[in-house]
Amino acid sequence: MPRNTNRTVSALIERYFGVYPDEAARAMERMPVRDVVQLLEGQEVGGAGRVLQRLTPDLAADALSTMSTEAFVRLSQTLEPVRFASLMARISEEKREGRLAVLAPAAAKEVRDLMSYDPETAGSIMDPIITTFRADTTVKEAMARLRALKGRPVADLFIVDGDGRLVGALPLQELAVAEPSAVIESLKLRSPARVQATSSKEELVEVFARGIGTTVPVVDFDDRPLGVIRNDQLVAATEREVTADLATMTGASKDERALSPASFSVRARHPWLQINLATAFLASAVVALFQDTIAKYTALAVLLPVVAGQSGNTGMQALAVTLRGLALREIRVKNWPKVALKELAAGAMNGVGVAIVTAIGVYLWSRSGGLAVVIGISMVGSMIIASVAGASVPMVLTKLGLDPAQASSVVLTTVTDCGGFLSFLGLAVLLQRFL
Repeated sequence: MPRNTNRTVSALIERYFGVYPDEAARAMERMPVRDVVQLLEGQEVGGAGRVLQRLTPDLAADALSTMSTEAFVRLSQTLEPVRFASLMARISEEKREGRLAVLAPAAAKEVRDLMSYDPETAGSIMDPIITTFRADTTVKEAMARLRALKGRPVADLFIVDGDGRLVGALPLQELAVAEPSAVIESLKLRSPARVQATSSKEELVEVFARGIGTTVPVVDFDDRPLGVIRNDQLVAATEREVTADLATMTGASKDERALSPASFSVRARHPWLQINLATAFLASAVVALFQDTIAKYTALAVLLPVVAGQSGNTGMQALAVTLRGLALREIRVKNWPKVALKELAAGAMNGVGVAIVTAIGVYLWSRSGGLAVVIGISMVGSMIIASVAGASVPMVLTKLGLDPAQASSVVLTTVTDCGGFLSFLGLAVLLQRFL
């Protein structure tokens, strides 16, 4: 009988986890960590993962650090890498390394990469231990949690919704004078100024200068808190930025400025000019393949800049969006198929719109229906190639360990020029009897 009862209870909990993960998470937040771990370990990984994702970061991190190795490996796979990395950052370094050691090397490396930030970004100086509260938490419950923090510095309470997104902030003194039975969302919350982990320190200093609150939350691209930057860290960042500005004024910066010496500019720019020259010769070689056709139909030469310019602009748009996504960690290399497919669709739709206008213009200019069809079809093809290349080039360079921001434009220009010329001139050769 007890065995049947246990199975019934387990089935009920599994059903509860699967259908009401938000309510399950709220209920578990009132339990000791050991009970939370026991519940998570005793359920199937899908339901346990959905509940784990909805726990407050403090509780989720504590649970991950104390659960069994087998459960840790299984449940870590249910979390988005950015979310998983933010939780692991809350664990002491010694315990964190022990946990990461049991993961696959590639997965552990990804987590370590996500926990590391460029020294010039807000993420590099944030404290990853940020205390968040649900909007439906009562004042009494919040005060009990604060007392259990054992001296952790808290100036502002950061409030999140059911999906863990930041919705407001509440100064500690306002919580202290509120009625114990009041719900946090009923209090006067302010909208906190926030920065992304990849935001520059200049942006951080600007937020601090506005004087909104005593701490600044750091969020990911989905507005979920990753950490907090407190007064002392903000002041230190401000001092470093002032020092950097003074160094720039005296010419001590390593980066090129408007009044940097010409010799410095030449050293920084000339290698890339030589690379551009090589790629320009490559594009010219593609055109040379069709010199007989161009000599026969001189209108093709007139229209080459139209195809090259439109495909180049299309590729740069896709490149800018992809670079931004990589910089903000919205996407990773493994998301390439999804990004490329999206850009292919965007390139095709934009290509059709541009092709119609281009074909009409070329027909009015040349009175050649064949030439209008050729440039219309090639415009769609070249813009599709450019869009996919704009999404793919930075991904490939990132995979190769190169700086995508530095080299992508050179590689992309070559791809868009060659692709545009090949699609236009190649189609002209195939359909030359209609020109």
